[in-house]
Amino acid sequence: MSSEPFDVAAVRSDFPIFDEPINDRRLVYLDSSGTSQKPRAVLDAMTDFYESANANVHRGAYFLSDLASRRMEGARSKVAKFIGATDSAEVVFTKNATEAINLIAGSWGRVNLNKGDAVVLSMLEHHANIVPWHMLAQERGIEIRFLPVTGDGQIDLTDLDRWFDGANLVSLSAMSNVTGALTDLERVVTAAHAAGALVALDACQLVPHLPTDVAAIGADFMAFSAHKMCGPTGVGVLWARRELLEAMPPFMGGGGMIANVTTEGFTTTELPHKFEAGTPPIAEIIGLGAAVDYLSALDMHEVRRHEVELTAYFLRTIKERHGDDVVVHGPAEPSQRGGVFSFAYKDVHPHDLSQVLDQRGVSVRAGHHCAKPFMTQLGVGATARASLYIYNDESDVDELVDALSDASELFSF
Repeated sequence: MSSEPFDVAAVRSDFPIFDEPINDRRLVYLDSSGTSQKPRAVLDAMTDFYESANANVHRGAYFLSDLASRRMEGARSKVAKFIGATDSAEVVFTKNATEAINLIAGSWGRVNLNKGDAVVLSMLEHHANIVPWHMLAQERGIEIRFLPVTGDGQIDLTDLDRWFDGANLVSLSAMSNVTGALTDLERVVTAAHAAGALVALDACQLVPHLPTDVAAIGADFMAFSAHKMCGPTGVGVLWARRELLEAMPPFMGGGGMIANVTTEGFTTTELPHKFEAGTPPIAEIIGLGAAVDYLSALDMHEVRRHEVELTAYFLRTIKERHGDDVVVHGPAEPSQRGGVFSFAYKDVHPHDLSQVLDQRGVSVRAGHHCAKPFMTQLGVGATARASLYIYNDESDVDELVDALSDASELFSF
């Protein structure tokens, strides 16, 4: 790991959006948990595809179709390597991470779960990892258990033997999109497998920010999205162990996922195309491949080091400047979290706070962050949320902290 400081200025120069001011101020973008900005390398890769290789994939024997197919499959191989998968056929492209989790529930779940079977979630899950299981519960009568959260916004992992007893699947966030709290994956996976349960991970916040190795983690399923890791919208990833994918029925039917179709029925093609019915988001997949190249060149260990240092600066600075006027949810120790901060400031409503900050060019999210059960646990209806990434530095934190002072003056009576 390098001892040199992370060169945020060089990174920021790769992102065209930072060339444009917001409200006559430089853009301070603090909503990467919602979606990250895109480097020119990703934008260029997608444009180049449309300009030089545009054709449908796996459907033609002509030059452009072969070129498009090779570029798309090359991106699949890059994604597999990026997450430590040795078999690129275990990488399934979906519309987004939400579809990937729905694929797990709708394919694996419908085959393997019946009345009385149990799925374990947690109270801090994103709605994308709650609603599909509610839907399956309504259809099949399965039991859903919710692990509680601790006072500092982490999944409470005490008494896992009891929670996992008789469970078929444990499906948890690897890193909270509300507090940035990191889940102790080794502990979860070990306990779940000991109980005979499979493990699915919502890794939307993990993969863009930390080195990820699916073999070392040991989970059975993992879902994440391109648009949170410098890639485009419209494409997500489901990774799963080959033997699970082989046994699962297709999630959707149509062109591209069949080996043969007759009036009597059909047979599916090989992995991963069995789960990729219809024309895929080719340009977006190629853009994801370019995003993987970009992040790999930065070195994900360096990305993580930078974010831990910046997280420590954020927590220290906001407390020094605003003291008890601000409540930041989540772990106090930077190494136990990512750079995601849900916070309350005085009695200012999060939506009002977001609008005031926007006047200073500071972009933060306000709302329930698609995690209403977690909001209930925190005792709030909504929070403001600032999230850091590779193009943020201490000056961005300073801008946010200064802008909070403006909000204090505006809403003081």
